[in-house]
Amino acid sequence: MILFTRLLSLILCSLALACIAYADEQDELNNLRERIIKMQREMDKTSVSKSEAADALRESERAISDSNRKLAELSNLQHLADIKLTKLQEQERKLSNNLSGQQALLGKLLHQQYLGGKQEYLKLLLSNQDPNQVTRDLHYYQYIARYRATSLSTLRGDLAALSVASKATHEQHAELVSLRSEQAEQKRILEKEQQSRKRMLGKISNQLRLQRREINRLQRDESRLAQLVEKLTKMLAQPKANSLSSHDNLPDNRFDGKPFSQLKGKLTLPVRGEITNRFNTPRPDSTVLWKGLFLRTSSGQAVKAVAAGQVVFADWLRGFGNLLIVDHGKGYMSLYGNNETLYKQVGDVLKGGDVIAAVGNSGGNEVFGLYFELRHESKPLDPIKWMATK
Repeated sequence: MILFTRLLSLILCSLALACIAYADEQDELNNLRERIIKMQREMDKTSVSKSEAADALRESERAISDSNRKLAELSNLQHLADIKLTKLQEQERKLSNNLSGQQALLGKLLHQQYLGGKQEYLKLLLSNQDPNQVTRDLHYYQYIARYRATSLSTLRGDLAALSVASKATHEQHAELVSLRSEQAEQKRILEKEQQSRKRMLGKISNQLRLQRREINRLQRDESRLAQLVEKLTKMLAQPKANSLSSHDNLPDNRFDGKPFSQLKGKLTLPVRGEITNRFNTPRPDSTVLWKGLFLRTSSGQAVKAVAAGQVVFADWLRGFGNLLIVDHGKGYMSLYGNNETLYKQVGDVLKGGDVIAAVGNSGGNEVFGLYFELRHESKPLDPIKWMATK
């Protein structure tokens, strides 16, 4: 008894500590998100106020990304709900079959009892049979009586279980109907936002075409991204923000949790596509150099995290559209720009190969594809040198 009490106390203490740790983690995650939002606001105040054509697309492209992310979440919930409903329906079917069999057997037993009743016992007691045989026959009838009682008890239990299963099935079906309704509404919102973006593109297409060639604009975009990464790097280096996002060994199924610095030459590009520029080469008709790669590919293709890490930025940024930045610890970051959809949000912890976005041409980009960078201590790295050679 003493041992049991000690074990129970240990389990309760462990649960309490786990709850405290979870609460602390949530507080730190909220703190991280708040600091990033504050940093974004400060950057918006100090950035160049000159309006650019691509800014007109900001809200619709954000909304399209949010709608697609919500649709993906709803689709996953619907898939899980379908699986649960199928299991409940199978459970309900088995219980119904068991009940049918039990009711048929119990019906036969009750019919025999009705025909024989207690007369069988009286006949045995008043007959001139061998007492030993009478005793054996009485035991037999007692066994039948117990079996009837057990059958009745099982039947009641299965009826109760069937009632619970039927109620759960009904509730799950109602949840599925609600999810499908929500999904239909989200699709309607998405179509509306896509039409809005299409109309806006029609109005500003010529202006966008001219601005893509402006050296000053390209320099401002590059400077804004560099400033963002530098601020994130400094913020994450601080202990409070760092407790969640900059572990020495973030989880990675493929590389056994190795630090990012040890993954050089082992990474895979986040999407399959044509590399239309190389690191540190001039942009078309410009002296501005590429700080990463542009991977031209089809719209909607899945973008995957190159390694384990934590999302530290997921928002629209001028020149890069819907941008997602992953912190890999020790000052290493990967950047994924011009996406149609960002599936992950700030604070999400990733494994290498997780789907984090969908390819698009947001930010006023002319073609569909992914802009991809690697940085260390905010300085750009050549992504090709980090990729596995085939």
